[in-house]
Amino acid sequence: MRILLAEDDPMLGDGLRAGLRQQNFQVDWVRDGMAAERELCSGDYQAAVLDLGLPLKDGIDVLQALRSKKIATPVLVLTARDAVPDRIKGLDMGADDYVLKPVDLFELGARLRSLVRRAHGQAQDLLTCGGLQMNRAARLVTLDGQTVALSTREFDLLHALMLNTGRVLSREQLEQQLYSWGYEVESNAVEVHIHHLRKKLRADVIQTVRGVGYTLLHPKVPTE
Repeated sequence: MRILLAEDDPMLGDGLRAGLRQQNFQVDWVRDGMAAERELCSGDYQAAVLDLGLPLKDGIDVLQALRSKKIATPVLVLTARDAVPDRIKGLDMGADDYVLKPVDLFELGARLRSLVRRAHGQAQDLLTCGGLQMNRAARLVTLDGQTVALSTREFDLLHALMLNTGRVLSREQLEQQLYSWGYEVESNAVEVHIHHLRKKLRADVIQTVRGVGYTLLHPKVPTE
């Protein structure tokens, strides 16, 4: 799950990024509001953690700009501003959640998973597609009741497909979900992960749509 972290405090930002990565989030970190707005307008993020007191552009102004451009990425505001009017303003400007510093990293991870669930119309951490089930909090996958052992990348790729069941995702879209900045991505990395998933699941679980990308159990489109 790829998220954007916007925090200008170097020590706090480094700690948040490390803690979220330990929970298997792919984290891109920016340190000012202009960069946060630019990345959220151009990148494919499942959620964002946004500090309000950012240099160059305040977090509230970033929120307002995003929502005025119809960018619906879930945003969790993480701030030291604890006054009720500040919280109300942040929520009214389009924040999906509001957490005061300091925050427990595991609570932050749980809140981010909750935001992504709600954004995809999911009420709980369990995703189901036919006989395939995924518990995102436990990072557990079962197929027809049998546990399937997946690597971190395989789990994240399957998660992206299960969140978008019925949609075709391109290789580029999947790469954006799997890798944060700074990773060297092999040109065939997604194809390799797809190959391993098909061996561990069933060959027909993930289908290839010629010239477009991959989809999960979507029989209504022409496939290879």
